[in-house]
Amino acid sequence: MQNLQSIMETISGWVWGPFMLVLIVGTGVFLTFRLLFWQFRMLPLAFKQVFGKHPSHEGDISQFGSLMTALSATIGTGNIAGVATACVLGGPGAVFWMWMTALFGMATKYGEGVLAVKYRVKNERGEMSGGPMYYIERGLKWKWLALIFAFFGAVASFGIGSSVQSNTVALAVENGFGLETWITGIVITVLSALVILGGIKWIARASSFIVPIMAIGYVAGGLIIIFNNLELVGPALKMICTYAFTGEAAVGGAIGAAIRYGVARGVFSNEAGMGSAPIAAAAAKTDHPARQGLVSMTGTFIDTIIVCSITGIVLVMGFIIAGSDFGGQTGAVLTVSTFDKLLPGVGGWIVTFGIIFFAYSTILGWSYYGEKCATYLLGDNFVLPYRILYIASVFIGCVATLDLVWLFADTFNGLMAIPNLIGLLLLSGVIVKESKDFIERRKSGELY
Repeated sequence: MQNLQSIMETISGWVWGPFMLVLIVGTGVFLTFRLLFWQFRMLPLAFKQVFGKHPSHEGDISQFGSLMTALSATIGTGNIAGVATACVLGGPGAVFWMWMTALFGMATKYGEGVLAVKYRVKNERGEMSGGPMYYIERGLKWKWLALIFAFFGAVASFGIGSSVQSNTVALAVENGFGLETWITGIVITVLSALVILGGIKWIARASSFIVPIMAIGYVAGGLIIIFNNLELVGPALKMICTYAFTGEAAVGGAIGAAIRYGVARGVFSNEAGMGSAPIAAAAAKTDHPARQGLVSMTGTFIDTIIVCSITGIVLVMGFIIAGSDFGGQTGAVLTVSTFDKLLPGVGGWIVTFGIIFFAYSTILGWSYYGEKCATYLLGDNFVLPYRILYIASVFIGCVATLDLVWLFADTFNGLMAIPNLIGLLLLSGVIVKESKDFIERRKSGELY
């Protein structure tokens, strides 16, 4: 077992190493220039699309529902624990590089959304199926690569999607309320089953209710802290931008550490390029691939530019108050203690409840991702067996030790990006063509 863990640590280190991070960010930079900075020019229109209702268009759920489903899987512990880890290991400057990763990642997420709708198909149950496995197969004609992506996605769902998240909830509840993990396991398993067994429409409904509440609640708590300490905002932003280029990190390495951990945690948080979000985008009711691409890219903006920024700014404010020292803490513990210190009596609870709901929503979103990957591999008859296995893994995660599961999940989650990025790069011409078509048809009045 120890040898297996050592092997997986080596593989995981390679998967999430500099080459992968350069490939992911590089894809975003490449698409940004090919699309002539589309994500900046079209951002106002993109947010307008989020709340549009298109019941007559082909698809399973609204564009808002597809975004909330994607955000349910994206906004998670990475926004709390991941940002804290980046700040400790990469210094305050890591926040700046998270922002840069997100700004270019918006182009990647846009491209994923375009291809998801462009190449989606209707399955035997009359539901939409799409995502990297479909645009790789139908766009590149590389079935073998599509199967590889689907395999990585299906395996990753049982780790990063279910057991790891439920374990996070169980430990948060145990630390906060003293409730035994098996009790939490029963509760969260039942709550998960009630939604997951209903399919994408139930997941979208639940996500559309949970995600706005949890995100607004967490951001509101952070903004209260920021407005209560306005004198620290300027110094915090200055420190973030200064340390991004001069360096100040617990592990040393100066600017290199800031870039490495800022980029790594930014990618882990918003999942741009990982290939998960386009699976949800494919289910949206929309009249044009580019329209859904616009909706998809707002997810990266919300996740990193808004939610992660709140965490990062508050942590750097705490850094300043403490005298440039995080006190030896990291991860969720650091975020909880910083919020509690700057908003006594309430701040720590905001983060604790944020962890619980963020993790639960991730369980819901990833169940859909994994289901689509599994049914691509084994057929639509595998829908119910997959859902049952996934729900069972939720309970197992609450009561098991997951060190090795974490490694497997992290590794396969990263491996998903390779075939997806290949698809995005080789099909970038299709993304550009669909974008131009969208603009021209809007100018002619054919599309609103």
